[in-house]
Amino acid sequence: MNKFVTSLLLIASSLAVSAASSILTLKNSITDNSIIYPESFETDTHKMMQNWYLKNYAVLNDSYAKTPVVNATDEEYIKRLSSMPTEIEMPYNQVVRSYINMYVQRRRDLVESMLGMSLYYMPIFEQALERKGLPLELRYLPVIESALNPDAVSRAGATGLWQFMLPTARGLGLEINTLVDERRDPYASSEAAATYLKQLYDMYNDWSLAIAAYNCGPGNVNKALRRAGGENKDFWSIYYLLPAETRGYVPAFIAANYVMNYYNQHNISPALAKRPIITDSVHVNKRVHLQQIADILNLPIEEIRVLNPQYRRDVIPGDVRPYSLVLPSMQVYSYIMSEDSILSHDYNRYARRKVVEPVTTIDDDPDSDYVKKLVVKRHVVKKGETLSKIAKRYGVKSSDIKKWNGLRKNSLRAGSTLKINTYERVARVKEPEPEPETETTDDSSLAAAESTQSQDDEPNSGTVQPAETLVTDSTETASQESAAPKVEKPVEKEKTVEKPAPKKNAAKEKAAAKPSYTYHTVKRGETLSKIARKYRGVTIADIQKANGISGSAIQAGQKLKIPRK
Repeated sequence: MNKFVTSLLLIASSLAVSAASSILTLKNSITDNSIIYPESFETDTHKMMQNWYLKNYAVLNDSYAKTPVVNATDEEYIKRLSSMPTEIEMPYNQVVRSYINMYVQRRRDLVESMLGMSLYYMPIFEQALERKGLPLELRYLPVIESALNPDAVSRAGATGLWQFMLPTARGLGLEINTLVDERRDPYASSEAAATYLKQLYDMYNDWSLAIAAYNCGPGNVNKALRRAGGENKDFWSIYYLLPAETRGYVPAFIAANYVMNYYNQHNISPALAKRPIITDSVHVNKRVHLQQIADILNLPIEEIRVLNPQYRRDVIPGDVRPYSLVLPSMQVYSYIMSEDSILSHDYNRYARRKVVEPVTTIDDDPDSDYVKKLVVKRHVVKKGETLSKIAKRYGVKSSDIKKWNGLRKNSLRAGSTLKINTYERVARVKEPEPEPETETTDDSSLAAAESTQSQDDEPNSGTVQPAETLVTDSTETASQESAAPKVEKPVEKEKTVEKPAPKKNAAKEKAAAKPSYTYHTVKRGETLSKIARKYRGVTIADIQKANGISGSAIQAGQKLKIPRK
C-alpha cells in the first residue's frame, strides 16, 4: 500500500514538474512575427525636445553623443533581466528581444529624452505606487503608454501619462471637463493608475495578467482565460488569445524596465539635469489665468504649463473649488504674498469666461503686419502619389501627415482623403493707439482721470472682437483658428495723498523743474522699439532712461513712463 502511495506521489510530482517546465518553456521560447508596437514608439523626438522642461532643465551628455550602437547577446539580456531586483517576473524571449532592440537601436533618441523627463516624473510615480504597496517597476508603464508626455493622446482617445480612456478615468474619480483634464495631471493620474493597478492585481493575483488588463481591459483578458480553460493561467499561456496590441504590451513593459536601467551598456546618451527642478504646490480658491501668474511672478508661462498640464485653457477655475497649482518651490511663497496682485492683474481681460490669445505672428516678429493662421486642407490621394510627394507639395513633413490622419504605414490608397494642416498669411488687426495717462498734480486733472477710469470699467471696453475667416482652395479647406488679439488697457486706480497746502507759485516751479510723462502699459508682443515709434520724438534710450532700465527686456502688463517731447 505504501509503495502504491509513493508511486502516486512520484507521478503527481512528475506531472507538476512537467507542467512547470512546459510553462517555463513557453515563456522563454514564444515567438511572434506580427508584432504591433505601442503608439509611444512613434513619438516625434524633435517635437519632444522642444518641451520646455527638456530645453531648460536638461542637456545631452556629449560624451555619449557619437558612440556606436552596442548590442548584447541573449545570454547577456537574460543575465541582466534576472539581476534586476523586481517583484514582477521579467522573462526573456524573442518578443521581448524585439522590443529591447527597438529601444536600443532605432529609438535611442526617444530613450535619451525619456531619461531626461524621468528625473521629474519618476519620483511622482514612485510615491503613488508606494502608497498602494505596489511594485516600483510599474513606474515604467508610462514609458510605453505615453513616452512620458502628459499631453499624449492616442488614436483611440486615451490621454495623459497613463493613457486613460474617458470612462475609466471618470470611474476612478478623475475630473474631466472643458477647463480641467486630470488625466494630464501627473499627480492625480498617478494616484488613479495605482488604484486601478491594485484593483486589477486583486482580480487576477498575477502581475502579467494585471498589466495586460491595464492595456485591453479586464473583459478581453477574462474572455481569453475562458477560451484557454483550466486553472493557474498567466499572460504567456493565453498569449495568442489576446488582442494583437496587448500581446506586445507585457514584452514592451519588460523592455522598458530593461532599457531604463541598462541604457549605459548600450551607449545611449541620457538627457542629464543641468539644474534640479524642485517644486511645491499651493491651493488656489479663485479663478485665475496662468498668464496672470506668469506676469506677476516673472515666470515663463511655458514653465507653469509644464508643471500644470491639466489646465487645458490656461485657466484654474478656483472659484468652483480649490485647485492645486504646482510651482518651483521658491515661487510658492511669492505666489502667496502676491495673490491679490495676481488676481487683479489685467482683471478686465482675464475675468471673462473666454480669453482670446493673440495669433502667432509670421517668423515670431511682433512688429509684423501679418499673422499666420492655421488652415486645414483636404487632399484626395491620386493614383501613384506618395506621402513624401504630398508632403513636399504642402511644405510639411510626411510624419506629420501620418500623425494628423492616424496612419501607421506609408502606403496610401488612391481616392482616400487626407487632412493637411497648413498656415497662411493674413493681415494683422491693428491695435488702437494707447490713450496717454498723464501724471498731474491739480484736482481737475484727477477728476478727468477718474472719469476716464469709469468708462474703462464698462464691459468689453477697448476689445477687438475676433473674426472668423473661410479660406477656399482647389481642395476643401476650413479655417480652424483665426482669432485676433484682444487689446485692453488695464485700469489702475490712482492713489491720492493729502499734502500741506503748497506755497504760492510752488506748483509752477515744480512743473518747470520736473518733466511731464505719459504712461504706457506694455501689451503682449510689444518691444521697446515698437513702443518708441508710437510716441513722436521718443527714442528707445529715452524710455530706458526714464524707467531706469538698461536692457530691452519688458513684461506684458508693465507700466512705462514715456517722456513728453
